[in-house]
Amino acid sequence: MHETGEGVPQDYIEAAKWYRHAGEQGDALAQTRLGFMYEMGKGVSQNYAEAAKWLRLAAEQGRVVAQNELGVMYVSGSGVPKNYVVAYMWLSLSAAQGDHDAAIQRDLVAKLMTPAQIAEVQKLAHEWKPKP
Repeated sequence: MHETGEGVPQDYIEAAKWYRHAGEQGDALAQTRLGFMYEMGKGVSQNYAEAAKWLRLAAEQGRVVAQNELGVMYVSGSGVPKNYVVAYMWLSLSAAQGDHDAAIQRDLVAKLMTPAQIAEVQKLAHEWKPKP
């Protein structure tokens, strides 16, 4: 265990257990945090596919940071197949909610895409609605 600055021990294994419990109940914040824990290997074995699974659940509910990170994972092919169209969509959704970093990443991905792909993904992003 590690100590935080306030003398409270950090137990990533216990945190992962509780985030999983809340995430299975649909809590988007817990899903996001568990996704990052899998991505970094904190409290759980590092597993990019599992990270993408949890981040996708949160992203589908409209969590900005999860949308951004999921988009980045699709750019690099970490835990998901590399797919610029899907990456652009998630990054666009995050950017539309004010995430400046997502806007930068989206614009970089656009340079790797054809105009037809960009038109396709803009339609997908326009029609996208968060899941309750």
